[in-house]
Amino acid sequence: MHSQRTTERGAPMRGHCGSGILKRAGWGGLLFAAGLGTAQAGPTANFGEQGFVTFNYAGQFWAQYQDFTSATDNGSQTDFFLRRNRLTFKGQWSDYIGFYAQLEATSDGRDETMSTGRSIYYRDAYLTMDFSDPLRFIVGKFKNTFTRENLEACLEPLTLDRAETIAYTPFGRSRDVGVAMWGNLLDAQVQYRVMVADGREADEVVQDSPRVTGRIHWSLLDPEYQYGYRGTYLGTQRVLTIGASYDYQADVAYGDAPNLSDSKDYDAWTADIFFEYPFSWGTPTLSGAYMDYSVGDAINMNPDDELPITSELDAYYAKAGYLVPGKVGPGRLQLFYRYENSDYNVDTGFYDQTWNSAGFNYYIDGQRLKFTFEYAMVDFDQPMDGVPPLEDYDQATAGLQLIF
Repeated sequence: MHSQRTTERGAPMRGHCGSGILKRAGWGGLLFAAGLGTAQAGPTANFGEQGFVTFNYAGQFWAQYQDFTSATDNGSQTDFFLRRNRLTFKGQWSDYIGFYAQLEATSDGRDETMSTGRSIYYRDAYLTMDFSDPLRFIVGKFKNTFTRENLEACLEPLTLDRAETIAYTPFGRSRDVGVAMWGNLLDAQVQYRVMVADGREADEVVQDSPRVTGRIHWSLLDPEYQYGYRGTYLGTQRVLTIGASYDYQADVAYGDAPNLSDSKDYDAWTADIFFEYPFSWGTPTLSGAYMDYSVGDAINMNPDDELPITSELDAYYAKAGYLVPGKVGPGRLQLFYRYENSDYNVDTGFYDQTWNSAGFNYYIDGQRLKFTFEYAMVDFDQPMDGVPPLEDYDQATAGLQLIF
Protein backbone atom coordinates (compact mmCIF):
# COMPACT_ATOMS: atom_id res chain seq x y z
CA MET A 1 0.00 0.00 0.00
CA HIS A 2 1.15 3.59 -0.65
CA SER A 3 2.76 5.68 2.07
CA GLN A 4 0.80 8.39 3.91
CA ARG A 5 2.32 11.86 4.16
CA THR A 6 0.98 14.82 6.10
CA THR A 7 1.47 18.57 6.26
CA GLU A 8 1.96 20.75 9.30
CA ARG A 9 -1.75 21.57 9.67
CA GLY A 10 -2.73 17.95 10.07
CA ALA A 11 -3.89 17.68 6.49
CA PRO A 12 -2.53 15.05 4.14
CA MET A 13 -0.12 16.27 1.49
CA ARG A 14 -1.89 17.58 -0.74
CA GLY A 15 -9.85 50.60 -5.65
CA HIS A 16 -12.47 50.61 -8.50
CA CYS A 17 -11.07 50.68 -12.02
CA GLY A 18 -13.48 51.08 -14.88
CA SER A 19 -13.07 50.08 -18.50
CA GLY A 20 -11.68 53.47 -19.44
CA ILE A 21 -8.76 53.01 -17.10
CA LEU A 22 -8.25 49.49 -18.40
CA LYS A 23 -8.03 50.72 -21.96
CA ARG A 24 -5.64 53.54 -21.09
CA ALA A 25 -3.46 51.52 -18.72
CA GLY A 26 -3.06 48.43 -20.92
CA TRP A 27 -0.72 46.26 -18.93
CA GLY A 28 -0.47 48.67 -16.00
CA GLY A 29 -1.40 47.06 -12.69
CA LEU A 30 -2.17 43.69 -14.29
CA LEU A 31 1.47 42.63 -14.30
CA PHE A 32 1.77 43.18 -10.58
CA ALA A 33 -1.50 41.44 -9.91
CA ALA A 34 -0.27 38.12 -11.22
CA GLY A 35 2.18 37.95 -8.34
CA LEU A 36 1.43 39.96 -5.22
CA GLY A 37 -2.13 40.82 -6.22
CA THR A 38 -1.51 44.54 -5.92
CA ALA A 39 1.23 46.96 -6.91
CA GLN A 40 3.05 47.60 -3.65
CA ALA A 41 5.44 50.53 -4.14
CA GLY A 42 9.10 49.72 -3.72
CA PRO A 43 12.41 51.05 -5.05
CA THR A 44 12.26 51.37 -8.86
CA ALA A 45 15.04 51.58 -11.44
CA ASN A 46 14.33 52.82 -14.95
CA PHE A 47 15.90 51.42 -18.11
CA GLY A 48 15.63 53.27 -21.40
CA GLU A 49 12.41 54.98 -22.40
CA GLN A 50 10.00 52.20 -21.40
CA GLY A 51 11.77 49.68 -19.19
CA PHE A 52 11.80 49.59 -15.39
CA VAL A 53 12.16 47.13 -12.55
CA THR A 54 10.67 47.43 -9.04
CA PHE A 55 12.04 45.63 -5.98
CA ASN A 56 9.88 44.49 -3.06
CA TYR A 57 10.46 42.67 0.20
CA ALA A 58 7.59 40.91 1.99
CA GLY A 59 7.74 39.03 5.27
CA GLN A 60 5.15 37.31 7.45
CA PHE A 61 6.42 36.53 10.95
CA TRP A 62 4.33 34.00 12.88
CA ALA A 63 4.17 32.67 16.42
CA GLN A 64 2.03 29.53 16.63
CA TYR A 65 0.78 27.34 19.48
CA GLN A 66 -0.84 23.93 18.94
CA ASP A 67 -2.61 21.86 21.59
CA PHE A 68 -3.44 18.23 20.72
CA THR A 69 -6.58 17.07 22.48
CA SER A 70 -7.00 13.37 21.71
CA ALA A 71 -7.45 10.81 24.51
CA THR A 72 -3.94 9.43 23.95
CA ASP A 73 -2.03 12.65 23.26
CA ASN A 74 -2.70 15.94 25.00
CA GLY A 75 0.71 17.41 24.20
CA SER A 76 1.39 20.88 22.86
CA GLN A 77 4.02 22.71 20.86
CA THR A 78 5.06 26.30 20.16
CA ASP A 79 6.93 27.56 17.11
CA PHE A 80 8.24 30.89 15.82
CA PHE A 81 8.98 31.14 12.10
CA LEU A 82 8.80 33.21 8.92
CA ARG A 83 5.67 32.01 7.17
CA ARG A 84 6.70 33.93 4.05
CA ASN A 85 10.02 35.56 3.33
CA ARG A 86 10.15 36.99 -0.18
CA LEU A 87 12.15 39.23 -2.48
CA THR A 88 10.34 40.25 -5.66
CA PHE A 89 11.52 41.74 -8.94
CA LYS A 90 8.89 42.95 -11.38
CA GLY A 91 8.66 45.39 -14.23
CA GLN A 92 8.47 46.03 -17.96
CA TRP A 93 10.95 45.35 -20.73
CA SER A 94 8.76 47.20 -23.21
CA ASP A 95 5.22 48.48 -23.56
CA TYR A 96 4.01 44.93 -24.23
CA ILE A 97 6.53 42.64 -22.50
CA GLY A 98 6.79 42.42 -18.72
CA PHE A 99 8.42 40.10 -16.21
CA TYR A 100 8.07 38.86 -12.64
CA ALA A 101 10.48 36.86 -10.47
CA GLN A 102 10.06 36.01 -6.80
CA LEU A 103 12.64 34.47 -4.48
CA GLU A 104 11.26 32.63 -1.45
CA ALA A 105 12.48 30.94 1.73
CA THR A 106 9.07 29.74 2.90
CA SER A 107 8.44 28.72 6.54
CA ASP A 108 12.04 29.54 7.43
CA GLY A 109 12.73 28.44 11.01
CA ARG A 110 9.71 26.16 11.32
CA ASP A 111 10.45 22.95 13.26
CA GLU A 112 14.17 23.58 12.84
CA THR A 113 17.02 25.79 13.97
CA MET A 114 17.60 28.98 12.04
CA SER A 115 21.13 27.76 11.25
CA THR A 116 19.73 25.03 9.00
CA GLY A 117 17.11 27.29 7.44
CA ARG A 118 15.07 26.65 4.32
CA SER A 119 16.36 26.65 0.78
CA ILE A 120 15.95 29.82 -1.26
CA TYR A 121 14.24 29.16 -4.59
CA TYR A 122 12.22 30.83 -7.33
CA ARG A 123 8.57 30.60 -6.37
CA ASP A 124 7.62 32.51 -9.53
CA ALA A 125 9.52 33.35 -12.72
CA TYR A 126 7.58 34.38 -15.81
CA LEU A 127 7.08 36.79 -18.69
CA THR A 128 3.88 38.63 -19.48
CA MET A 129 2.75 39.63 -22.97
CA ASP A 130 -0.15 42.07 -23.00
CA PHE A 131 -1.35 42.91 -26.50
CA SER A 132 -4.77 44.18 -25.46
CA ASP A 133 -7.13 43.84 -22.52
CA PRO A 134 -8.89 40.80 -24.09
CA LEU A 135 -5.63 39.12 -25.13
CA ARG A 136 -2.82 38.54 -22.62
CA PHE A 137 -0.28 35.77 -22.09
CA ILE A 138 1.82 34.51 -19.16
CA VAL A 139 4.75 32.16 -19.84
CA GLY A 140 6.89 30.49 -17.19
CA LYS A 141 6.32 29.35 -13.61
CA PHE A 142 3.29 31.02 -12.04
CA LYS A 143 0.08 30.40 -10.12
CA ASN A 144 -2.16 27.82 -11.70
CA THR A 145 -5.55 29.24 -12.54
CA PHE A 146 -7.86 26.70 -10.90
CA THR A 147 -9.16 27.79 -7.48
CA ARG A 148 -10.01 31.34 -6.54
CA GLU A 149 -8.35 31.02 -3.14
CA ASN A 150 -5.04 29.98 -4.67
CA LEU A 151 -5.31 33.05 -6.93
CA GLU A 152 -6.02 35.34 -3.96
CA ALA A 153 -2.85 37.14 -2.95
CA CYS A 154 -1.37 35.49 0.13
CA LEU A 155 -0.30 38.95 1.33
CA GLU A 156 -3.89 40.22 1.07
CA PRO A 157 -6.07 37.45 2.53
CA LEU A 158 -9.25 37.89 4.53
CA THR A 159 -8.32 35.26 7.14
CA LEU A 160 -4.86 34.49 8.48
CA ASP A 161 -4.03 32.40 5.41
CA ARG A 162 -5.64 30.35 2.68
CA ALA A 163 -6.45 26.68 3.25
CA GLU A 164 -3.32 24.55 3.47
CA THR A 165 -4.72 21.73 1.34
CA ILE A 166 -8.02 22.21 -0.44
CA ALA A 167 -7.06 25.39 -2.33
CA TYR A 168 -4.20 23.55 -4.05
CA THR A 169 -4.55 21.00 -6.83
CA PRO A 170 -2.97 17.54 -6.30
CA PHE A 171 -0.47 18.08 -9.12
CA GLY A 172 1.43 21.33 -9.44
CA ARG A 173 0.00 22.50 -6.12
CA SER A 174 0.07 26.32 -6.08
CA ARG A 175 2.28 26.89 -9.13
CA ASP A 176 2.93 25.12 -12.40
CA VAL A 177 5.15 25.67 -15.43
CA GLY A 178 3.40 26.46 -18.69
CA VAL A 179 1.55 29.14 -20.61
CA ALA A 180 -1.76 30.88 -19.96
CA MET A 181 -3.92 32.94 -22.28
CA TRP A 182 -6.38 35.23 -20.53
CA GLY A 183 -8.22 38.50 -20.84
CA ASN A 184 -11.18 40.68 -19.96
CA LEU A 185 -14.35 40.99 -22.01
CA LEU A 186 -17.44 43.23 -21.87
CA ASP A 187 -15.70 46.07 -19.99
CA ALA A 188 -14.08 43.48 -17.67
CA GLN A 189 -17.40 42.08 -16.50
CA VAL A 190 -16.26 38.69 -17.83
CA GLN A 191 -12.77 37.24 -17.56
CA TYR A 192 -11.55 34.03 -19.22
CA ARG A 193 -8.35 31.98 -18.72
CA VAL A 194 -6.93 28.92 -20.48
CA MET A 195 -3.71 27.38 -19.14
CA VAL A 196 -1.58 24.53 -20.52
CA ALA A 197 1.08 23.28 -18.10
CA ASP A 198 3.24 20.34 -17.00
CA GLY A 199 0.92 18.96 -14.34
CA ARG A 200 2.10 15.61 -12.97
CA GLU A 201 5.52 14.61 -14.26
CA ALA A 202 7.12 11.54 -12.73
CA ASP A 203 8.18 7.99 -13.47
CA GLU A 204 4.82 6.90 -12.09
CA VAL A 205 2.67 8.54 -14.80
CA VAL A 206 1.23 6.38 -17.53
CA GLN A 207 2.04 8.93 -20.20
CA ASP A 208 3.52 12.43 -20.06
CA SER A 209 0.57 14.53 -21.19
CA PRO A 210 -0.19 18.24 -20.68
CA ARG A 211 -2.44 19.56 -17.97
CA VAL A 212 -5.22 21.84 -19.27
CA THR A 213 -7.10 24.30 -17.05
CA GLY A 214 -9.94 26.64 -17.93
CA ARG A 215 -11.51 29.32 -15.76
CA ILE A 216 -14.17 31.98 -16.23
CA HIS A 217 -15.67 34.54 -13.88
CA TRP A 218 -18.46 37.10 -14.07
CA SER A 219 -18.30 40.33 -12.07
CA LEU A 220 -21.76 41.74 -11.46
CA LEU A 221 -20.54 44.94 -9.73
CA ASP A 222 -17.02 46.39 -9.90
CA PRO A 223 -14.79 44.28 -12.15
CA GLU A 224 -12.01 42.06 -10.81
CA TYR A 225 -9.85 42.62 -13.87
CA GLN A 226 -6.46 41.38 -12.64
CA TYR A 227 -5.05 37.85 -12.98
CA GLY A 228 -4.83 37.63 -9.19
CA TYR A 229 -7.65 38.28 -6.74
CA ARG A 230 -7.68 39.70 -3.23
CA GLY A 231 -9.21 38.15 -0.14
CA THR A 232 -10.46 41.60 0.85
CA TYR A 233 -10.45 45.00 -0.85
CA LEU A 234 -10.75 46.76 2.53
CA GLY A 235 -13.92 48.50 1.47
CA THR A 236 -12.43 50.21 -1.60
CA GLN A 237 -14.59 48.29 -4.10
CA ARG A 238 -18.09 46.90 -4.48
CA VAL A 239 -17.59 43.33 -5.61
CA LEU A 240 -19.84 40.41 -6.47
CA THR A 241 -18.00 37.83 -8.58
CA ILE A 242 -19.03 34.29 -9.51
CA GLY A 243 -16.40 31.92 -10.93
CA ALA A 244 -15.92 28.34 -12.12
CA SER A 245 -12.95 26.26 -13.30
CA TYR A 246 -12.16 22.86 -14.79
CA ASP A 247 -8.81 21.02 -14.61
CA TYR A 248 -7.80 17.93 -16.62
CA GLN A 249 -4.77 15.73 -17.33
CA ALA A 250 -4.89 12.34 -19.03
CA ASP A 251 -3.05 9.19 -17.91
CA VAL A 252 -1.64 10.54 -14.64
CA ALA A 253 -1.59 7.27 -12.65
CA TYR A 254 -2.20 3.53 -12.64
CA GLY A 255 -4.96 1.96 -10.61
CA ASP A 256 -2.65 -1.08 -10.38
CA ALA A 257 0.85 0.40 -10.26
CA PRO A 258 2.87 -2.82 -9.65
CA ASN A 259 1.41 -4.34 -12.84
CA LEU A 260 1.36 -1.04 -14.79
CA SER A 261 -2.31 -1.44 -15.62
CA ASP A 262 -5.64 0.40 -15.30
CA SER A 263 -4.75 3.89 -16.54
CA LYS A 264 -6.45 6.77 -14.72
CA ASP A 265 -7.14 10.37 -15.78
CA TYR A 266 -7.24 13.36 -13.45
CA ASP A 267 -10.10 15.81 -13.56
CA ALA A 268 -11.35 18.47 -11.15
CA TRP A 269 -13.87 21.28 -10.97
CA THR A 270 -14.64 24.15 -8.66
CA ALA A 271 -17.22 26.90 -8.28
CA ASP A 272 -16.80 30.00 -6.13
CA ILE A 273 -18.42 33.28 -5.14
CA PHE A 274 -17.04 36.46 -3.57
CA PHE A 275 -18.90 39.48 -2.19
CA GLU A 276 -17.69 42.68 -0.53
CA TYR A 277 -19.61 45.95 -0.19
CA PRO A 278 -18.82 49.09 1.81
CA PHE A 279 -21.73 50.48 3.86
CA SER A 280 -21.85 53.37 6.32
CA TRP A 281 -21.98 50.84 9.18
CA GLY A 282 -18.94 48.88 7.94
CA THR A 283 -17.81 46.56 5.16
CA PRO A 284 -18.94 42.92 5.09
CA THR A 285 -16.98 40.32 3.10
CA LEU A 286 -18.40 36.91 2.20
CA SER A 287 -16.85 34.18 0.08
CA GLY A 288 -17.14 30.47 -0.47
CA ALA A 289 -16.09 27.70 -2.84
CA TYR A 290 -16.53 24.00 -3.54
CA MET A 291 -13.73 21.81 -4.98
CA ASP A 292 -13.84 18.28 -6.39
CA TYR A 293 -10.60 16.45 -7.28
CA SER A 294 -10.57 12.92 -8.70
CA VAL A 295 -8.18 10.36 -10.24
CA GLY A 296 -10.71 7.61 -10.85
CA ASP A 297 -10.58 6.40 -7.21
CA ALA A 298 -7.02 5.16 -7.77
CA ILE A 299 -6.09 6.07 -4.19
CA ASN A 300 -8.29 3.19 -2.95
CA MET A 301 -6.83 0.67 -5.40
CA ASN A 302 -3.13 -0.18 -5.69
CA PRO A 303 -1.52 3.09 -6.82
CA ASP A 304 2.07 4.30 -6.80
CA ASP A 305 3.47 5.55 -3.49
CA GLU A 306 3.65 9.15 -4.70
CA LEU A 307 -0.03 9.60 -5.52
CA PRO A 308 -1.29 12.35 -3.16
CA ILE A 309 -4.17 11.69 -0.79
CA THR A 310 -5.79 14.84 -2.21
CA SER A 311 -6.24 13.07 -5.56
CA GLU A 312 -9.72 12.00 -4.39
CA LEU A 313 -11.01 15.00 -2.43
CA ASP A 314 -14.32 16.81 -2.02
CA ALA A 315 -14.15 20.00 0.01
CA TYR A 316 -15.66 23.41 0.57
CA TYR A 317 -15.07 26.54 2.63
CA ALA A 318 -17.01 29.61 3.70
CA LYS A 319 -15.45 32.85 4.94
CA ALA A 320 -16.96 35.98 6.44
CA GLY A 321 -15.41 39.27 7.47
CA TYR A 322 -16.45 42.63 8.87
CA LEU A 323 -14.34 45.78 8.54
CA VAL A 324 -15.21 48.29 11.27
CA PRO A 325 -15.86 51.78 9.85
CA GLY A 326 -13.24 54.40 10.64
CA LYS A 327 -10.15 53.90 12.74
CA VAL A 328 -9.76 52.02 15.99
CA GLY A 329 -6.73 53.67 17.54
CA PRO A 330 -4.06 54.29 14.89
CA GLY A 331 -5.30 51.56 12.55
CA ARG A 332 -8.36 49.73 11.20
CA LEU A 333 -9.94 46.56 12.62
CA GLN A 334 -11.39 43.67 10.61
CA LEU A 335 -13.00 40.59 12.19
CA PHE A 336 -13.18 37.27 10.32
CA TYR A 337 -14.46 33.70 10.53
CA ARG A 338 -13.69 30.60 8.43
CA TYR A 339 -15.33 27.19 8.12
CA GLU A 340 -13.76 24.41 6.08
CA ASN A 341 -14.88 20.81 5.45
CA SER A 342 -12.71 18.19 3.72
CA ASP A 343 -13.69 14.66 2.67
CA TYR A 344 -10.71 12.70 1.34
CA ASN A 345 -12.73 9.67 0.19
CA VAL A 346 -10.12 7.24 1.54
CA ASP A 347 -11.50 3.83 2.51
CA THR A 348 -9.73 3.87 5.89
CA GLY A 349 -11.87 6.84 6.99
CA PHE A 350 -8.88 8.83 8.23
CA TYR A 351 -8.05 12.40 7.16
CA ASP A 352 -11.62 13.76 6.86
CA GLN A 353 -11.77 16.93 8.92
CA THR A 354 -13.52 20.21 9.70
CA TRP A 355 -11.83 23.52 10.45
CA ASN A 356 -13.39 26.36 12.44
CA SER A 357 -11.43 29.54 13.05
CA ALA A 358 -12.01 33.15 14.05
CA GLY A 359 -9.75 36.13 14.46
CA PHE A 360 -8.98 39.68 13.44
CA ASN A 361 -6.72 41.79 11.24
CA TYR A 362 -5.40 45.11 12.55
CA TYR A 363 -4.21 47.26 9.66
CA ILE A 364 -1.62 49.77 10.82
CA ASP A 365 -0.78 50.81 7.25
CA GLY A 366 -3.14 48.78 5.09
CA GLN A 367 -1.67 45.45 3.97
CA ARG A 368 1.84 46.93 4.11
CA LEU A 369 1.95 46.68 7.90
CA LYS A 370 -0.63 44.65 9.80
CA PHE A 371 -1.09 42.33 12.77
CA THR A 372 -3.30 39.22 12.58
CA PHE A 373 -4.54 36.81 15.23
CA GLU A 374 -6.46 33.60 14.58
CA TYR A 375 -7.74 30.82 16.85
CA ALA A 376 -8.64 27.56 15.09
CA MET A 377 -10.19 24.24 16.09
CA VAL A 378 -9.46 21.24 13.84
CA ASP A 379 -11.59 18.12 14.31
CA PHE A 380 -11.13 14.81 12.49
CA ASP A 381 -14.06 12.53 11.79
CA GLN A 382 -11.86 9.59 12.80
CA PRO A 383 -8.71 10.77 14.63
CA MET A 384 -5.59 8.64 14.35
CA ASP A 385 -4.39 8.25 17.94
CA GLY A 386 -0.64 8.46 18.33
CA VAL A 387 -0.18 10.48 15.11
CA PRO A 388 -0.41 14.14 16.22
CA PRO A 389 -0.95 15.64 12.72
CA LEU A 390 -4.08 13.49 12.41
CA GLU A 391 -5.47 14.12 15.90
CA ASP A 392 -7.90 16.83 16.93
CA TYR A 393 -6.11 20.00 17.94
CA ASP A 394 -6.57 23.68 18.73
CA GLN A 395 -4.25 26.28 17.26
CA ALA A 396 -3.53 29.93 18.06
CA THR A 397 -1.46 32.01 15.65
CA ALA A 398 -0.22 35.60 15.83
CA GLY A 399 1.26 37.09 12.68
CA LEU A 400 2.98 40.33 11.74
CA GLN A 401 3.23 41.31 8.07
CA LEU A 402 5.54 43.86 6.44
CA ILE A 403 5.69 44.76 2.75
CA PHE A 404 8.30 47.17 1.47
